[in-house]
Amino acid sequence: MAATPSSGKKQTASVAATAAGRKAGGKLINIDNGGTLTDICVIEGDKVWRTKTLTTPYDLSKCFLDGLTKASRAIYGEEDVQRLILGTDHIRYSTTQGTNALVERKGQRIGLVLGGGLKAADIRKREPELFDALVGERVMNIDLTLDDEALETAAVKAVNGLSSAGANRLAIVAGGADRGPAEIRLKKLLLRKFPPHLLGAIPLLYSHEVVEDDNDARRAWTAVFNAFLHPAMERFLYRAEHKLREHRATSPLLIFRNDGHSARVAKTIAIKTYSSGPRGGMEGSRALATHYGFKRLLTMDVGGTTTDIGLVEKGVVKSDRRGKVEGVEVSFPLSDVVSVGVGGSSIIKLHEGDIHVGPESVGSAPGPACFALGGTEATITDAFLVGGLLDPATFFGGELKIDADRARNAVVEKIGKGLGLNAEDAALAMETAWVAKVADSLKRYTSITPDTVLAAFGGGGPFVVCRVAEVAGIPSIVIPGLAAVFSAFGLGFSDIAHVYEAPLAAHDNASLKVALESLMQKAKRGMFGEGFELSQCQVAKSLQIITPEGEKTLALKGDALPKDLPPKARLVLALDVSRPIPQPHLSGDFKGPRSSARSSARRRVLTRAGFQDLPLYRVEDQKAGASAAGPAVLEEAFFTCRVDAGWRFTINQAGDILIERGA
Repeated sequence: MAATPSSGKKQTASVAATAAGRKAGGKLINIDNGGTLTDICVIEGDKVWRTKTLTTPYDLSKCFLDGLTKASRAIYGEEDVQRLILGTDHIRYSTTQGTNALVERKGQRIGLVLGGGLKAADIRKREPELFDALVGERVMNIDLTLDDEALETAAVKAVNGLSSAGANRLAIVAGGADRGPAEIRLKKLLLRKFPPHLLGAIPLLYSHEVVEDDNDARRAWTAVFNAFLHPAMERFLYRAEHKLREHRATSPLLIFRNDGHSARVAKTIAIKTYSSGPRGGMEGSRALATHYGFKRLLTMDVGGTTTDIGLVEKGVVKSDRRGKVEGVEVSFPLSDVVSVGVGGSSIIKLHEGDIHVGPESVGSAPGPACFALGGTEATITDAFLVGGLLDPATFFGGELKIDADRARNAVVEKIGKGLGLNAEDAALAMETAWVAKVADSLKRYTSITPDTVLAAFGGGGPFVVCRVAEVAGIPSIVIPGLAAVFSAFGLGFSDIAHVYEAPLAAHDNASLKVALESLMQKAKRGMFGEGFELSQCQVAKSLQIITPEGEKTLALKGDALPKDLPPKARLVLALDVSRPIPQPHLSGDFKGPRSSARSSARRRVLTRAGFQDLPLYRVEDQKAGASAAGPAVLEEAFFTCRVDAGWRFTINQAGDILIERGA
């Protein structure tokens, strides 16, 4: 893993940018836009810089540029965004804004045009509340067997009716085996009546253009989600790309997607941005698990609003062939990451005498009470400030001043008075409830085995990770050196890639050849749009075998179908085409000799044993192999960790931290 550099100085780190077929020549910038904070990680050879800025939900391009400005100041000692951009090979970007939009139901009013026997009830039954929120009664069915003149009349009536009902974006979904040709026929008819270049033309999305999937309801949901997310994502991403061009950027903005790959804005569909930030954390975790040989790495990414939980087992990110968006199965694969409503800014309150944590959050505005931005709700950040774990002088690298008096008032007013507790005891009670929710979520997600290692990252991951691990029954913890920006760092493990799919007309090699030739042409055009010839890319072929019993995927090594295919199976050929670009290379180990860690200060911290005067260890001051037993406090610019009694930490040459119980 990379060492943990300070936010304002250039540091040498155990990370190098490499890629098969391409040598790194400039910087790599990774940006992860979260609901509360936006993280920026800049890599150049073996050097890493990182910083954070508050997310500006009213204009995401502002925090995008703010982050680049802060990064340039950290690298050059002065603000020089243009110099930074001109010296950069690739900028990878991920965002949780699509996730947040769906959670909050803030987006487009979608209308549905259905045909081929597909009914709204078939789609709605999968998630009625969500369907009602996104689509509601805005549904029209048309008979696709009509002749062209009658079909054109019916389609125009449907579009006008949905527009009058308030829809500002339409998804057109045909069901049945002839869905593709049926949608293409509709598109030709509607293009004449609703030319997209006219002002006020309602955007029309055809499901076959989003994905190839013979499950009609699942494909319909995928199209609805994409239509819902598209406008907001499009506006922001093109605005961000425009700001890069204003600074003379020559490389396009790359969007990190939820499949672990990256692509240009113009080559990315909106639904691929859903949950892309957590996938960045999982890609970093996969690299971390492979590097250290962790067989089972359970991940805990604690942000301001949520804790994202995932698993890397035997070097593979736990994923679903058909992922779920808001509990609804969609046509694309997604990593199996569960987002739990508990984070550093989650509201902690009393309900009928019990402490409840989240899922509501104060975000970055107004933020926790201690931010002094108008917030009055109690959060775990306020509790840790009351308990002395956080120091106002060093929090957020000293860039964000926090107010202990406001934190104390919120803890007493929202929790203490209702339970008859003073501020300190209320803060401990809040910690217990917060830890229990995180630990219980970990145990619900997967079984805890003796070889399970807990990876704690995100700004809030390390806080009280020892207590979380203790409650969950996990004996070992790893905190990456770049824990505070680890999801942003993880974006760097992606290449520019696309997947192209086509059904086979029959179970024979001739059909395979036809499909392969068609997909190769699509791949050639698609990768040319990314700036590369197909000959510069890596191509992997696979065959999806779909039967009533389920789906499975086989790698295709040659140009012939495998033998003994199920006779009634539906076959889909897939091409995974990737262009390798520079990625971080990890180093460091925990095998070397250990020495006593150096502590230059102490901090009075509230624990279950009361206030204790604990040694404070600055991570950046430690040598390779530095080790000490808890209770203690570990701290760097953007995270603080309380190491409890019975645990011992070791910091290696890469800045990664291993914490073991009873070591």
